[in-house]
Amino acid sequence: MAKDEPAPLTGKERSQQLALERRAARLAAVQALYQWDQTGGKADAIVAEFSTHRISRAAAADTVGSDASMAPADRKLFAEIVRGVAGDVSEIDDMLAAVLSDDWQVDRLESILRAVMRAGAYELAHRLDVPPKVVISEYIAVADAFFGDKETAMAHGVLDRLAHELRPAEMVAGGSRGNPTAR
Repeated sequence: MAKDEPAPLTGKERSQQLALERRAARLAAVQALYQWDQTGGKADAIVAEFSTHRISRAAAADTVGSDASMAPADRKLFAEIVRGVAGDVSEIDDMLAAVLSDDWQVDRLESILRAVMRAGAYELAHRLDVPPKVVISEYIAVADAFFGDKETAMAHGVLDRLAHELRPAEMVAGGSRGNPTAR
């Protein structure tokens, strides 16, 4: 091994690195979905823009030790979430509307909060390889990056109710499979 070459990651370190990349992908996806919602742009174009100008730059900056607005992200997960939400937004909004309280409507939600909930709903409905409690936890962390306790609690309540509707067997006590950081 060369002097400047980093030591290979252990299994636990690699698992933690993958979890950080997935968290960064979810954060980037929420930001991209906010842009998509505000501009009415095409999901593929926004995925390409983020991949070229935001995710790549963050990964390059991380390599040289510079500050970056985003950590390196799992590009495949990022693209899947953005394209999945954009392609299924009516169904996702219907799912969210079904679990929102009667005095709230999806289009009344603040744009970033709506993007958080849409991304979480997409993963709950379509990413069955990820335990629902992990999905909820990840999107609560994303919501917390943008909001205070009230909005974060609302996102938590909505995603928890949706998880109970979509994946009830996994939401029973102890229903989360495996290590949450491994997903």
